[in-house]
Amino acid sequence: MSAFTRRDFPDGAVLAPAFAQWTAERLAAGVAARGAALLIVSGGRTPLRYFRALSDQPIDWSRVAVTLADERRVADDSPRSNAKLVREALLQGRAAAAPFVPLADVRLDEDQELAAANARIVNLSMPADVVALGMGDDGHTASWFPGADGLAEAMDPAARLLVAPIRAAGAPEPRLTLTGRVLLRARAIALHIEGADKLATLDKALGAGPVEAMPIRAVLRCAADRLTIFAAAA
Repeated sequence: MSAFTRRDFPDGAVLAPAFAQWTAERLAAGVAARGAALLIVSGGRTPLRYFRALSDQPIDWSRVAVTLADERRVADDSPRSNAKLVREALLQGRAAAAPFVPLADVRLDEDQELAAANARIVNLSMPADVVALGMGDDGHTASWFPGADGLAEAMDPAARLLVAPIRAAGAPEPRLTLTGRVLLRARAIALHIEGADKLATLDKALGAGPVEAMPIRAVLRCAADRLTIFAAAA
């Protein structure tokens, strides 16, 4: 198991500003060192407070590109769109100056959409300065779902593509996900966990078992000291 750092908080309201500050420090360091930084974020309900706290951090957001770890193949205005969530919760206030790079474009057919997404991601500054991941109760992260078609390729740190298509029984829509070639090579990786059920899932994932059964294990086992877990009991 990798030598990650774990930071525990009593609840998500206390966790959010600490996680936001941690993220901002690393983005600011990237801007100072290289003139630009890359932030990769995840969707879902859990990051809302984190996004709002991060949006007000006093860094040069015009030099921070933001993209998604994964996306459903839905229209931008769909309530299930991760891009919509990021625009409404993160790219506000100071963070409104950040250039945003979406993954999905359902105006295109699936092959064209995949090619366009890979073309956009390849032009970003790699490795990412911060990847902020979540985790589902089934142990998935990004769109790396247990049993998904294309899972092994998606998790591979040497994947051929930067963005891969995913279809899974646990995902109502087909999805696009960043591969291990992007997510597992980041300068800093955060795993954001809130609630007793997800903490129990994390404990299970930290135990023995195949990566394919709980894909979050790919992160837990490969990220080494670049991984910080932000965990809250409530």
